[in-house]
Amino acid sequence: MRYIFKFPDIGEGLTEGRIVEWRVKPGEEVKAGDPLVTMETDKVVTDIPSPKQGVVVQLYGEPGEVIHVGQALVEFDLVGAADVSAAVATGVNPSAKQATSSASANAGVVGTLEVAGDDAIMHAGDEAGLHLATLDKHVRVLATPLVKAIAKDKGINLADVTGTGPGGRIMKEDLTVYAQMRNKVDREEVPVSKHLDSDNKVQVVQLSQMRKAIARNMLRSKDKAAHLTIYDEVEVAELDRIRKQYKDLYAKEDVKLTFLPFIIKAVCLALKAHPALNAEIDLEQGNMTYKQYYNIGIAMDTPKGLVVPVIKHADIMSIKEIAAAIQRYTMLAEAEKLTLSDMSDGTFTITNYGSVGGKFGTPIINYPQSAILGIGKIAKQPVVKDDALMVGLVLPLSLSVDHCVVDGAESTRFLNQVMLYLNDPIRLMME
Repeated sequence: MRYIFKFPDIGEGLTEGRIVEWRVKPGEEVKAGDPLVTMETDKVVTDIPSPKQGVVVQLYGEPGEVIHVGQALVEFDLVGAADVSAAVATGVNPSAKQATSSASANAGVVGTLEVAGDDAIMHAGDEAGLHLATLDKHVRVLATPLVKAIAKDKGINLADVTGTGPGGRIMKEDLTVYAQMRNKVDREEVPVSKHLDSDNKVQVVQLSQMRKAIARNMLRSKDKAAHLTIYDEVEVAELDRIRKQYKDLYAKEDVKLTFLPFIIKAVCLALKAHPALNAEIDLEQGNMTYKQYYNIGIAMDTPKGLVVPVIKHADIMSIKEIAAAIQRYTMLAEAEKLTLSDMSDGTFTITNYGSVGGKFGTPIINYPQSAILGIGKIAKQPVVKDDALMVGLVLPLSLSVDHCVVDGAESTRFLNQVMLYLNDPIRLMME
């Protein structure tokens, strides 16, 4: 029995991926769960496992080619196809039998599977247990009739658009962002580098999936959020003294203690007092969602681009636990082993450009979150303390907020509270 496995919807609004490497070849027999292909998506490089046991007949696509959700990836001859023939002989619907038996065979496998020439769809989940959307012969999308009409008028395939509304619904603003990206990015893509004449040399390279995602997200954030940025500095000599006091103790447990865990802890406490900075706005529905959990995203620079792993429920973690989580995510990011689960459901983001020497910046909000905190380079500076001039250790901070969600006064009060905790770390521990 022939069976076509299509590129699955693996969640987080991903609509396409680029083939990095085929892990199988035609004529090879594979088991359920064996890796078929390594794909680069907007957020991760991941292996797509086989949903069934069978013999590979055909591979669809070459390394470097972009494949959209719902497009064919691999065609199989299924092992045990004789069972299907027997089922037909006994009057049992083979599609129904196949769908029933798939529940156990597909456990832990990424994807939504479709049998060639059959309308029966079988579902499976990835290792993180994500809920996967159902695919029919065309990728289903959530959009109002008005949005569909606008898309049709502009020649936009809604299956290519990432929805930012509730449940992944496509909004009018998403069409605007997609149109901008199509004009600014897609036309620049070419499969190979090109060189012009020796007097005016340029090199044009193909955009990675991650770089395209970063560009789309930045455009979406600037298009949908009213950015307001506040800049300030805080003296952290006492915090540095405490950090140095405990860093050797933590090092014995292979945990590196930096300033960042203290900043994350201070942010969590301040968010509880200022919930608007841990909220999302839905203008179409006319409501605000105040999140009462505190998942802090940490922007990390990698050779392939920006990734934002999320420390879940950071407010109930100790400084040591937060430091260990940061260290773990740093190693996973460097090894390109982060999963979609690692980068999902953030409520507030911190970006540390001070690690590469920056002082102040204007961080772009990780939409649909309402705020992001930028950390600058810590440096010794003259400060006045108790009417005396002395050398202090100063940390620059840049807070960007969505002015649609939170006003400048509330944003300043939030930042002041964060700085209070960092300037007086005993208060941070006591609260």
